[in-house]
Amino acid sequence: MPLALLALAIGAFGIGTTEFVIMGVLPEVADGFGVSIPTAGWLVSGYALGVVLGAPVLTVLGTRVSRKKMLMFLMGLFIVGNALSAAAPVFGVMLIGRVVASLAHGAFFGIGSVVAANLVAPARKASAISLMFMGLTVANIVGVPLGTYIGQAAGWRVTFVVVAALGVVGLLGVARLVPDEGRPESADVRAEFAAFRNVQVWLAMAMTVLGYGGVFAAVTYITPMMTEVAGYSAGAVTWLLVLFGTGMFLGNLLGGRFADRALMPMLCTALGALSLTLLLFTATAHHKVLAAITLTLVGALGFATVPPLQKWVLDQASAAPTLASAANIGAFNLGNALAAWLGGVVISAGLGYTAPNWVGALLSGSALLLAFLAAFLNRRTRQAGSAATGTGRPPSAARATAVTARR
Repeated sequence: MPLALLALAIGAFGIGTTEFVIMGVLPEVADGFGVSIPTAGWLVSGYALGVVLGAPVLTVLGTRVSRKKMLMFLMGLFIVGNALSAAAPVFGVMLIGRVVASLAHGAFFGIGSVVAANLVAPARKASAISLMFMGLTVANIVGVPLGTYIGQAAGWRVTFVVVAALGVVGLLGVARLVPDEGRPESADVRAEFAAFRNVQVWLAMAMTVLGYGGVFAAVTYITPMMTEVAGYSAGAVTWLLVLFGTGMFLGNLLGGRFADRALMPMLCTALGALSLTLLLFTATAHHKVLAAITLTLVGALGFATVPPLQKWVLDQASAAPTLASAANIGAFNLGNALAAWLGGVVISAGLGYTAPNWVGALLSGSALLLAFLAAFLNRRTRQAGSAATGTGRPPSAARATAVTARR
């Protein structure tokens, strides 16, 4: 794999750390500003909504410059947002800092996915994307637990200072290792928006919202769940997050490898298993060992869906993939925002800290149904292309029809 993928993974590591570390220090942040846990959960939802907004807007603006320059700009924006979060005097400023940092998230992963896919042969695209996202999963093994420990030992503000420093490292990595290919010749905003005429692109983003949202319904409130329900100490949360991150790391690698072989079967298997695991989490959360095992499985199954979902979007919007790719990253975070909000609702309703698990199971189960629909429509499109060939039409015309239908 090209060395440039390492640079993308470094940037992903910093972004992944700031996205997930807030869950490890959520009680400390809530205490520091004198707000409730569900209110502090808005730092998760606000970040996610910022990704949803920033992904398409910054990606469209980025068509005017080279992808490398845009990636560098995004890392700079990330640094500013985290520095603002670290210095926030009140909760509202902290929320603004989170949103500023989040604006870089969707566009970075969206543009980075296209760069990663273009660096390798077509048969390795999902694996290349998974290697970029590996930085995000490693962040959950190293960055998030370390940030949680720092937040509990030295204060959550120090955590965000460290995260801003990670952004500097990511910026230097992109500047050093990612080749500058200039502004893409095919950059056309109208062509990028035209990709959204394909219903499969919308189905993919809906699967992303619901499927990965199921993961966030549970993990947003993982600290109070593990301490108040499972009986772990606050200090043990660091190691529990390591387990979650390890699961994400393994799931991401397996998801990328098997998606290159059989994309839709891999996606349906992961979503189905994720739904069942989240449902079981409502019971296993009451037992320390079982809770830890289930948390690891949630991370593995949840992130096993990421490479196939991202590749599915790139395949369906192959003529102009950048905006669709970034929008799908936004869809991941729209699901995060929705799930974090729903989790806060059921907790505020007095249903307990395990209630977000069954909310997540319902979300992931809905994504599985959409995956079945997407597979059915894709199979019907292919059959239509085969039928056109069988009617005596020239193969080239039949192939053009099939490509147009897929787009």
